Amino acid sequence: MAPPRVLAMVLAGGAGNRLLPLTAERSKPAVPFGGRYRIVDFVLSNLVNSEIHSIYLLVQYKSQSLIEHVRRAWSISHLIAGHFVTVVPPQMRDGPDWFQSTADAVHQNLGLIDHHSPDVVAVFGSDHVYRMDINQMVRFHLERNADVTVAALPMPLEQCSAFGIIRPGPDGRVAEFREKPARPEPMPGDPGRALASMGNYIFSTDVLIDTLEAMRPCSEQDFGRDVLPRLLRTHRVYVYDLALNRVPGIKPYEDQPYWRDVGTIDAYFAAHMDMLGEEPRFEIFNPNWPIYSDNYLGPDTRIIDGEVRDSVLGAGSMIRGARINRSVIRREVVIEPDADIDECIIMDYTVIGRGAKLRRTIVDRYNNIPPGSAIGEERHPGRNQAAASPPPITIVPKGKRGSGLVY
Repeated sequence: MAPPRVLAMVLAGGAGNRLLPLTAERSKPAVPFGGRYRIVDFVLSNLVNSEIHSIYLLVQYKSQSLIEHVRRAWSISHLIAGHFVTVVPPQMRDGPDWFQSTADAVHQNLGLIDHHSPDVVAVFGSDHVYRMDINQMVRFHLERNADVTVAALPMPLEQCSAFGIIRPGPDGRVAEFREKPARPEPMPGDPGRALASMGNYIFSTDVLIDTLEAMRPCSEQDFGRDVLPRLLRTHRVYVYDLALNRVPGIKPYEDQPYWRDVGTIDAYFAAHMDMLGEEPRFEIFNPNWPIYSDNYLGPDTRIIDGEVRDSVLGAGSMIRGARINRSVIRREVVIEPDADIDECIIMDYTVIGRGAKLRRTIVDRYNNIPPGSAIGEERHPGRNQAAASPPPITIVPKGKRGSGLVY
């Protein structure tokens, strides 16, 4: 039997207001992550590793940075039919409106779906950090003759107001779906957790097209808030538990499964910390299921002197006698002598001046931190004392290209 034809529609148009100021000049999927990635690289890598190569990326707000990244990093061979990652801005074929909602973004591109005639359409978000074999979810969908399948996983109850919450029936069908409820209902037998939607869906193609066409008179439709509750009454909607998914190469010490919505500063920072340590919760390097990004052709990392503990150093960075602890340093960063970097994320093309002290700080790209600066330090007195809750995170917004002493 021939494998099912899968077309992916990746929703990458969100404004990302909760990640400001990191999203002041770029969309959320384009925000840098780890030593060399962008957030969008995770969903695209999961699709390509799952041998789903027909991918449309639906963009909208502040999309130029994302478009440039995809052009550099995601040029899939044009010699093989159906192998592409194509950026699609709002087409405005039915009027002057940009995408009004997640469902409207897909509706404006039904012509692309009709052109490819896939068996199923994967509608996935682009602002999560995770690994997933999407083919396993597709098989689950087809084996149950489902019309829609929603990916989900158990989450702590105190976090669930930010997600769509699913109450499954005994046969695995979705009995109830509530979008971001103020008081989430816990899972049966698990009072501390609820089953949260990941915002990733598999649709049978005819169901997706018919549903969006029927709902077209009101364009402001959201998949979680509007489309799924409507389909529950008339169609076979199933829930796929990410805990069932098996990705090769996952280490025993990693969280299984690992999935983080990095849509807030706290979550974004915490996901970086999850990559650190001898046994990290999320091992970013997995040769059996790699996370792809652009191929950097710059210099290697150089450590002239200093102390580096439990940190990630991006390519082309230079460390000159600094102390770095539990931090992520991206590429072509220069850190001068006697600088003290503790639990920080330092993005590309930044210079940290001599003797500067930074703690729990995110420094966006193209910054030049003056010598002797103290960022985060004054907000965290008594740094060696135990605290009831983590100290706040300081953010230095993106600087201007060329302002740093980049070599």
